[in-house]
Amino acid sequence: MIQAQTILQVADNTGAKEIMCIRVLRGSSKKGARVGDIIVAVVKKTKKQTSVKKSEIVRAVIVRTRTTIHRANGMHLKFNENAAVLVTKELHPKGTRLFGPIPYECSEAGLNSIISLAPYII
Repeated sequence: MIQAQTILQVADNTGAKEIMCIRVLRGSSKKGARVGDIIVAVVKKTKKQTSVKKSEIVRAVIVRTRTTIHRANGMHLKFNENAAVLVTKELHPKGTRLFGPIPYECSEAGLNSIISLAPYII
């Protein structure tokens, strides 16, 4: 579960390294956000000379969580880190590449533009 003040890694090439969630916009529950949900976050760490600046307010889609994902077929997924992809208001990714696996639940949430850039779909 991702809630306010949660630190997430950025899984794209926008230049941001870490973001901190400040609000869950489209969440799957009242308690917090899961994979495929949209959050508002602030950039905490960046690489040098990037388009995204530190302390900039951005929107992001959660693509990996440490919380277990339960599927209908009985399979359970759990990742080592919380990660998100920075998106525009139209939910298109800001970066041109994604890093790491992306779960299938993102396509069920209607985020096909993120799935099309994913190197691995689990």
